Amino acid sequence: MMPNSFEQTERKLKQHAQQAAGNAHVPYSRFPVGAAVISTGGQVYAGCNVENASFGLTQCAERMALGAAIADGVCPGDVQTLLIYTPGTTAHPPCGACRQVMRELMAAESLVISCCDSAEVRYWRPDEYLPDPFLPESLQPGGEKPT
Repeated sequence: MMPNSFEQTERKLKQHAQQAAGNAHVPYSRFPVGAAVISTGGQVYAGCNVENASFGLTQCAERMALGAAIADGVCPGDVQTLLIYTPGTTAHPPCGACRQVMRELMAAESLVISCCDSAEVRYWRPDEYLPDPFLPESLQPGGEKPT
């Protein structure tokens, strides 16, 4: 039986995220994370967490992957899927900062997937991982979208 397109995409993203996790710089937490996103055009971008002794300057894998996509010219709203990979047997959720950035930069109907080395896989839509977001229109008088 041939895997469907979603399964192929998920497998491809997991491979990229696993490779990125192998490059994570995690001397403090020892908690490597890799992430990969895919744009509407099918391009994959990966990121890993990069820790800093000044913990607030640490970059999460999810934001690194989204930043790589934006740096390459992908427009906000054109990222369809983001996959998070953590070694081990638990599929972990994204942190709060990543949820905010994902909600603003990913497509309205996007999907976030978290996986690990076990069979555990978790899925979220934007309204599930951040139900009441602070978005660009929040900065406008009356909450209108910026023009």
